[in-house]
Amino acid sequence: MSLTLEQASTIVDVTLAKGREMKLPALCVAVLDAGGHLKALKREDRCGIIRPEIAMGKAWGVLGMGFESSRTIGKHLGERLGFLGALQGMCDGKMVPVAGGVAIYVGDEIVGAVGVTGATSDEDEQCALAGIAAAGLTARAAAAG
Repeated sequence: MSLTLEQASTIVDVTLAKGREMKLPALCVAVLDAGGHLKALKREDRCGIIRPEIAMGKAWGVLGMGFESSRTIGKHLGERLGFLGALQGMCDGKMVPVAGGVAIYVGDEIVGAVGVTGATSDEDEQCALAGIAAAGLTARAAAAG
């Protein structure tokens, strides 16, 4: 199965709505398909100009490393700074290993990833999880408590 534009659009719209419900700062949401290609992106008014790259970097890292979330990447590489530096060099700095990027699953298959930026990383991830659920898809990342 592949991620549809309708699903990606739902993820983006619900993620942004969750951020407004939580009264968060302006967010940017990117959804990538399993091949790492941009499927949908929205950047709210007053959101910084590099936020699209950050959102895509969170999602891209999830896909590139095959982890369920960018939070997991950060935890996994936290004490392996040399390896993290090497990875960043290999991917031209595209990977952002902090919470806010979440893999999108259908069964056991990763069909894409969403990246969110603009609030705290924990809040970004919470919004991403809401968007994925609203699209009828699943995530395996648990938001921070």
